Amino acid sequence: MNAPLSTLALSVLALVALSGCSGEPSLTYQGNVKALLDAKCVSCHVPGGPGYEKSGLRLDSYDAMMKGTKFGPVVVAGSSVSSTLYRLVSGQADPSIRMPHGQAALPEADVQMIAAWIDQGAKY
Repeated sequence: MNAPLSTLALSVLALVALSGCSGEPSLTYQGNVKALLDAKCVSCHVPGGPGYEKSGLRLDSYDAMMKGTKFGPVVVAGSSVSSTLYRLVSGQADPSIRMPHGQAALPEADVQMIAAWIDQGAKY
């Protein structure tokens, strides 16, 4: 194989190998999202809490969160813009229902982490 052709072949192989790399760290519920939900959301979104009583949303476990509310799912794996959870914490919904309700808005880094986690597939 001549030098230009082998260089092209190596370049193509490198592009194929890198095409699956987004540059973002892989995020998981257990490793990244759970601690934030425990700190900011779980106190209201468990049985007996006002968030749970109004919506039916439990945020004390991955399975409960993925089940969603009595109105439907809150996480659409792979699409933060389609996920109610993201829209509520990012302030894209009506300001009167921004989450966490009655508290300061989440820092932008936390909102972006939730979006990235959802966009990466909302893995456990």
